[in-house]
Amino acid sequence: MADLAFNKRAAFDYDLLEKLEGGLKLTGPEVKSAKAGHVQFKGAFLHVQKGELWLKNLHISKYVPAGEQLLYNPTRDRKVLVHKRDIARLTGKTHADGLTLVPISVYLRRNLVKLSFALARGKKLFEKKDAIKKRDLDREVRRGEA
Repeated sequence: MADLAFNKRAAFDYDLLEKLEGGLKLTGPEVKSAKAGHVQFKGAFLHVQKGELWLKNLHISKYVPAGEQLLYNPTRDRKVLVHKRDIARLTGKTHADGLTLVPISVYLRRNLVKLSFALARGKKLFEKKDAIKKRDLDREVRRGEA
């Protein structure tokens, strides 16, 4: 499982409650570009639409060696391949409990591009500040011991 890209902001902005994985439906040049690590998560999110799970705003750069790709959109909507029962369960939790689906990482498993995502609850500003304080205190304690 080689990580191709990781969403650093996900754990900072959200409490990750339940982690899941699904396949990404990509074109050939997009797969090559993702394997080269040209993936950015800024502003990416998952959305259930008509019984299907879609990844929106994930930026996969154009793969230059593939030649001219007319009308290539690097942030197009990409389908996430998950079982229907999982989609139904996630839809119920997101609507009823006010939770959201957050992409965590894109990685390879047996040469297939997979997406790790989580059911998450957004953190409040004071929770983020507390996390920063705790991290700084832990760092100071480690420096004192070393």
